[in-house]
Amino acid sequence: MTPPARPQNDECSNGSVSFEQMWRDLEPLGLSARTGGYFRQPFRTAEREAAAWFGEAARSRGLGVESDAFGNTIAWWDPVDDDGMRDGVTFPAGGGTTPVSADRADRQPPESGHARPSRRNAVLTGSHLDSVLDGGAFDGPLGVVSALAAIDVLRDRGVTPRVPLGVGVFVEEEGSRFGLACLGSRLATGQIGWTAARELRDRDGIALGDVIAGDDGAGGLLDGVSCFVELHCEQGRDLALRDDTPVGLASAIWPHGRYRFDFCGHADHAGATRMADRHDPMLTYAATSLAADAAARARDGVGDAIRRATFGRLDVRPGGTNAIPSRVSAWLDARASTDEELADLLGEVERAARDRAATDGTSLEVTAESVSGEVLFDPDLTSRVRLSLAPDDAGIPVIPTGAGHDAGILQQAGIPTAMLFVRNETGVSHSPEESITTADALAGVDALADALADLVAGPPATASVGEAAR
Repeated sequence: MTPPARPQNDECSNGSVSFEQMWRDLEPLGLSARTGGYFRQPFRTAEREAAAWFGEAARSRGLGVESDAFGNTIAWWDPVDDDGMRDGVTFPAGGGTTPVSADRADRQPPESGHARPSRRNAVLTGSHLDSVLDGGAFDGPLGVVSALAAIDVLRDRGVTPRVPLGVGVFVEEEGSRFGLACLGSRLATGQIGWTAARELRDRDGIALGDVIAGDDGAGGLLDGVSCFVELHCEQGRDLALRDDTPVGLASAIWPHGRYRFDFCGHADHAGATRMADRHDPMLTYAATSLAADAAARARDGVGDAIRRATFGRLDVRPGGTNAIPSRVSAWLDARASTDEELADLLGEVERAARDRAATDGTSLEVTAESVSGEVLFDPDLTSRVRLSLAPDDAGIPVIPTGAGHDAGILQQAGIPTAMLFVRNETGVSHSPEESITTADALAGVDALADALADLVAGPPATASVGEAAR
């Protein structure tokens, strides 16, 4: 995979030049020379370096940087009053973006005397910088870099915001370290409490509460935010299959969930134990994986139905080549077009698993680690963004997505939200094969700038009071 190269012309806008420069600066952070993929897990060195990069890029543009105790960060472009002052507020120094050790990130709210300013009708954009294990370059970072570049475009156009405009970076969107996707935005919106979050553990058994200092984790960062527009690489091929359509809008996020299947059997010697005497949980898991695939395929694409089922993570104990496992833990990612379809899919998989467990003499426990229902993006905001991109209401497709996003969490919290997708030529995501062309990336920057220019001209028509984020 090759990140966007410099366009082969001499008439680049400041927005395109700044996008390319920022991309070159961010590109090496967390990049694996062996696989070409990215490893930016929350509160590890590469992700903290990316957070530091964001703070520096924001401050170099004169933006005020604020972070909560979890590390979620917003860089603000506040309106200037008649005296040329930026609302007369003082922003906390540092913004919580200094790189830290690999296993600890001390995060604190603004210090005394550095209270967050009171904002109203604020417009927020941005995305995330963390990645899945061996992930692609564009999932998340494209939205962050494009947001900063869009501010450069707005300034080139002479746009002066009448309401605050923020570029946000949410932490642990992927759930690749602590297992709960969109953890940062869930904390920021109060959809999970710090008491519960701090008990989450990574694969090494490290508790989140041992990584983050403080008692509240997050809170208050989204006060005053009236709407959110997230730009993201498309994770699929809908736009790639259309003619000359580099940018689209999201209509909804399908229901999805992560479920842990714990299969328990009896450990024994691989050579000395007769096949008839075994209680092998690996066999139960294998049959369950095949059943999940069959259940999804049976309905995926039938009429309006969508089903997706993936076992993508496996933990085998004791894990010896010459030992029958005593326990196999497997994580199912299940998605569907409706809540009912998702429930039916999970039910079919679980029934098949229990039937096979009875045959194998094993046991099964299923735990729903996270489940999100269907999210419909705000129709008024989506319509407003679409009209800002295409006044004749033509050429901008509105499509659903099977991928979860921080945008969905903010919409569920009552903050009107819209999403822009940028064409991904391969359709591949969560992989080094993610691909965005230079032309499409810059088309995304321009589209985001068009949408933001309209929204910062005054209170968004869809705006609810930012207290919805509390």
